[in-house]
Amino acid sequence: MGFESEVSAKDGLKLRCENIKLFLREPLAKGVPHMRDDFDAFVEKLQDQIFDETRQAFGEAGFQRWRNPLYRGPLDGADAHARVTGTCGDSMEIFLKFDDGRVCDAAYLTDGCGSSTVCGSFGAEMAIGKTPDELVDITGDAILEKIGIFPEEDRHCAFLAAETLQEALNRYMIALHKEK
Repeated sequence: MGFESEVSAKDGLKLRCENIKLFLREPLAKGVPHMRDDFDAFVEKLQDQIFDETRQAFGEAGFQRWRNPLYRGPLDGADAHARVTGTCGDSMEIFLKFDDGRVCDAAYLTDGCGSSTVCGSFGAEMAIGKTPDELVDITGDAILEKIGIFPEEDRHCAFLAAETLQEALNRYMIALHKEK
């Protein structure tokens, strides 16, 4: 048929069609009137399978955050920022903005997998409203507890998010001390 598919429950659908023109631009071949419908059905079934597997791996809270990550992107005017690269090669950035001694806004960026996205999103969310002393309690285990279900082989992503958050806090505290 001329197409290949590669499926990853954690990173979403990666579908490559070698002859996509056949489906998108060329008229349907004579005698094969349902080729486009078959392809659409195949893609829909594959997407449903990926969603089911991801929901099982991440639980409902992690699945929803994987589909719609919150707090993603750089944060203009951040009071603290850190970038850490984990042993897996993924990098995480955490941005913190403080007001009246508490984190009033937080954000993350990652070049990593879906698991890194989920952990960065939850880590940033957990930081909001916290004092510097309370931020110390945001550990990899705390992030995993907040998510609920998480694949054993990807737990390191939660520890990367926590380490990056702690490094951003460290930089904030150093800058605060220098101001005095």
